[in-house]
Amino acid sequence: MATLSLPTSRTKAPRLLKNRAAAKLLLLALLTAVLLPFLHRWGNGGWPHSLTVSLDKPLASASDWVIDNRDSHPLFLYFLGHLSNAVVIAVRAVYLTLLAAGWAGVTAFGALLAWRLAGPRLAAGTALAFLACGALGMWVPTMQTLALMVVAVLASVAVGALLGVAAGLSDRLDRALRPVLDTMQVLPAFAYLLPVVLVFGIGVPAAVLATVVYAAPPMARLTALGLRGADPEVLEAVESLGATRRQRLLTARIPLAREELLLGLNQTIMMALSMAVIAAVIGAGGLGDRVYQALASVDVGAALAAGIPLVLLAIVLDRLTGAAGEDTARPRATGRPRITGWAATLAGTVAAALAARLLGASDWPAGWTLDIAGAVNRAVDWMTDHLYSGIPVVGGTADWAGRFTAWVLDPVRAGLQGMPWWSVLLVVAALAWLIGTWRTALTAVLAMAAIGVLGVWEPSLDTLSQVLAAVAVTLVLGLATGIAAARSDRVDRLLRPVLDVLQTMPQFVYLIPVVALFGVGRAPAVAAAVVYALPAVVRITAQGLRQVDPAALESARSLGATGRQQLWQVQLPLARRALLLAVNQGVVLVLAVVIIGGLVGGGALGYDVAFGLAQGDLATGLVAGAAIVCLGLMLDRVTQPTGRRPGKGA
Repeated sequence: MATLSLPTSRTKAPRLLKNRAAAKLLLLALLTAVLLPFLHRWGNGGWPHSLTVSLDKPLASASDWVIDNRDSHPLFLYFLGHLSNAVVIAVRAVYLTLLAAGWAGVTAFGALLAWRLAGPRLAAGTALAFLACGALGMWVPTMQTLALMVVAVLASVAVGALLGVAAGLSDRLDRALRPVLDTMQVLPAFAYLLPVVLVFGIGVPAAVLATVVYAAPPMARLTALGLRGADPEVLEAVESLGATRRQRLLTARIPLAREELLLGLNQTIMMALSMAVIAAVIGAGGLGDRVYQALASVDVGAALAAGIPLVLLAIVLDRLTGAAGEDTARPRATGRPRITGWAATLAGTVAAALAARLLGASDWPAGWTLDIAGAVNRAVDWMTDHLYSGIPVVGGTADWAGRFTAWVLDPVRAGLQGMPWWSVLLVVAALAWLIGTWRTALTAVLAMAAIGVLGVWEPSLDTLSQVLAAVAVTLVLGLATGIAAARSDRVDRLLRPVLDVLQTMPQFVYLIPVVALFGVGRAPAVAAAVVYALPAVVRITAQGLRQVDPAALESARSLGATGRQQLWQVQLPLARRALLLAVNQGVVLVLAVVIIGGLVGGGALGYDVAFGLAQGDLATGLVAGAAIVCLGLMLDRVTQPTGRRPGKGA
């Protein structure tokens, strides 16, 4: 018996090494054991002060140089100055056009456009949405936001389409742009504000250009995807007819990529609206500024009065672009009444605008406004008196926020900040390497180390603790809801309109209800992040489970597996990549709102960025912005699975 056990014991180590995850962890453990004596030299607490680099003086010098040379340097005089002036002129022209059309002309144009694309139902909804914006007393701020949106979207689409066409036609450029677009898409919107403020100052040009940088990547990525996915047989047939490269692009590739292009337009509009609202922090004006000012003074009623038009505007733009995509793919003879031709749409718009002007009602009539701020604030006061605390058994919303902070947020933050700095890097390396490659792990570790070098280790771990807590709640709720939607058509139908609305709402708007319910603090910021990230997690989870091979499920049923066994042993394992994508998207979306939560008491990096913007302390704000970039990059690499390429090691 002893002779039989010897070969078995000898094969344990090779079998362990054949397990890729175990081998990676073992290698990391050995590397840590070798480096640990050197790491102890810098201590076992937070990030060593000797390894930090102060950027206050260089950033202050750069800021002073920009301010001193803004009116004299050729770069500003002959390029950036003209670019800034062009943006101002374009936004002002669109804004004056909207004001000249008046509420009647703008409403008529929106309704007629919706009728032309999708019929009377969407037309009625569009008209009611614009009328509601006026009724809430927000017509002028809505037109300011819409003017900013028009210019930003047109610029974003132009830049994104050019980059996408170049990447779609060139493999080398595609490889070069891919990491740049990946990085841009995982960065929170706040990270884009300070660099443009440094160059363009506070105002509309900075807001538009920050929006373009934030909103162009989806257009670029989807354009490249559509051009690369064109049917090779169609391209070969066009080439055989003697078409030039330019003709093949215009007559074959772009028409075949129509769906991707329209989806890119839709995503660009949604991201531009979200960023245009956030850009209120740097002087964008419009509805976002109303929300920002109201939240700063904790005036929930005023914030909601400006937030409702934002939601309505987002829904209208989303539905119009979606209808445009369906319209291009639908045969012309649909049997549905539609207004045909742009001439009829423009004629109806001009007629409505002229009629309102002749009647002296081109501006929204003051008697048609409805003041909801007072009623909402009274409701908030009632909630403060009756729902915040003191409810028997369940407690109040303030009690929930306090308990979540004391039982979850504080312990997680204390645990992260109490870990030795090198152990945090080790955990990051292990997580990134387990689901990716050594390059992924190295990128994540370097990003996390850069945070320490910048000297913002403690606030970054504070932000990370909020992200981890929000992601945990989001995944529990999102995965459970996604599983229910995947297994029940009725649940899926009930959830679809709710998820549609939630996914079109700008990030800023999510702060309003949580401030009304929970007050200010870290817990409300986490609650807003959970609600914002939940729809994406639910949808990706449900889609991944629904796409599981039916043959595998049928085989499991034939073997007598129960519904629960099919879920845990078949569907969830086969939907692993979709679930990992849901985790990745949940993390990225949570981080975006946790950072904005600095405006409502979330503290940490979000507060540093807001403080830097408000006080003009660009050094503090830029360092915090750089740390947000690094934190977003690290979290993306830790949660993004990377497939192995044939012939290459992991």
